[in-house]
Amino acid sequence: MKSFFSVVPDTNIVLASQKSTSESSPNREFFDHWRNDEFEILYSDDMLLEYIEKMKELNIPEETITKLIRSILELGRHISIVFYHLPLYPPDPDDIAFLLCAENGKATHIVSYDLHLKEIGYFYSFKVCETLEFLAKLREELSEKK
Repeated sequence: MKSFFSVVPDTNIVLASQKSTSESSPNREFFDHWRNDEFEILYSDDMLLEYIEKMKELNIPEETITKLIRSILELGRHISIVFYHLPLYPPDPDDIAFLLCAENGKATHIVSYDLHLKEIGYFYSFKVCETLEFLAKLREELSEKK
């Protein structure tokens, strides 16, 4: 059963899911729900490049990186960036790729721990929230569909 959520995961969510050793990690759970086709992940080329760069910086094994990127390419929805204007630009230029993907892909959420993104979230039509808040909304949405 799929929700109507279209989500852009920030790099910090991807990194946390890959670095966590806990089976009950909310970031791992986030990706498990996605792999179960309960929502869609939106991605852009620039986002994938950032994911790869940051995972390499943290010495995440190449095999793990390849597996994650391959699954995003196969199961996610690629967003071509054709509209480059944002209502408000973030202080961190690396965040621009995620905002552009969310705007161009008509995302419902950006999931992030980034305080700067959360502070400017009210300028956008999508919700900027942390993983636990998103998972609570997802559970609520899926329970209503039963």
